[in-house]
Amino acid sequence: MNFFYYPEISGFEIILPEEESRHCIRVLRLKKNESLYMVDGKGTLYHALLVDPDIRRAGVKIVKSIPDYRQRLQYLHIAIAPTKNTDRFEWFLEKATEIGIDEITPIICARSERKSVHSERAQRILVAAMKQSQRAYLPRFNQIKTYDEIFAGTQA
Repeated sequence: MNFFYYPEISGFEIILPEEESRHCIRVLRLKKNESLYMVDGKGTLYHALLVDPDIRRAGVKIVKSIPDYRQRLQYLHIAIAPTKNTDRFEWFLEKATEIGIDEITPIICARSERKSVHSERAQRILVAAMKQSQRAYLPRFNQIKTYDEIFAGTQA
């Protein structure tokens, strides 16, 4: 199953962005009228057909939509301090997405060694992990917060 991400799916005919089009045509070598799946990151899985195999602007036609694809009853939100090693934090983002975390908030603690996170890179990792694990929900990635901001108002 080939998953593609397009956040603003409306209607039955869609033009894929250049990066997704290139992946569809050059890497996967999909041909006209071949089947593919699209997700919007909000829980809907779309079964589609490739109607225009263009490397820059591939056109697809939605055949069927499945709302709330693989939805769970619980909501999982995790707050994590970014690790000193960026690769480990990115690995965590990937694995958290694969197991179905709904929301991720990076936090700065008293002994945190890293005080920043590249949000755009994190978002790309989350999208890739969502497609790879065939999920329809894209985890929400929040701005970095301090420990006190996260736990303000809670009592031990």
